[in-house]
Amino acid sequence: MDTDPLYKRFPKVTIARRGAAFIIDYGVVALLSSLGGDPNSPGMEFGQVVVFLLLWLGMRVLLVGRNQGQSLGSWALDMKVVDLRFGRTPLLQDLFKREAMTGIGAVLTAIGLSHLTPGHGAGMLLLLPLAIDCSAAATDPMRKQAFHDRLANTMVVATMRGFSLDIKAKKWYRQLRRLYRERVERGKDRE
Repeated sequence: MDTDPLYKRFPKVTIARRGAAFIIDYGVVALLSSLGGDPNSPGMEFGQVVVFLLLWLGMRVLLVGRNQGQSLGSWALDMKVVDLRFGRTPLLQDLFKREAMTGIGAVLTAIGLSHLTPGHGAGMLLLLPLAIDCSAAATDPMRKQAFHDRLANTMVVATMRGFSLDIKAKKWYRQLRRLYRERVERGKDRE
């Protein structure tokens, strides 16, 4: 009889991979929401904040609900969100609870970064809510759950379904490094 809790059997995801997937999602949403703003006004406008939050919920709730627990970033890095109780894709209300907390942190981060100017670091304070939320994952050795995961009783796990961008990027880096070394060696031989 298997008495191990269900979460011990899930393949865990490193904090770096989770962060990279978050950055991919954040970058896409921030880029799309910035297209509607005035390029001459500094910072994010109210309309951009609303568009950011709607896009965030669309990408991280609706897309995840329809795409077996994967957003664009998590699909690119082979991970997905699962419900800890049942081990499957969370319900939309659980995803909404999870992403409402993360979305507020992400939009505060976007506002803080857009108001960042030389000599004024006050915009950096708006990065703290997201940093505090996500830092909980680093202190949880068993489940690697951030506060938003604990709120919705979810967990990010590794999967075989995705693009494997991190593995491909490492492979491309090794190939480029090998080509560079070969080129350097050829240059030494000519001298």
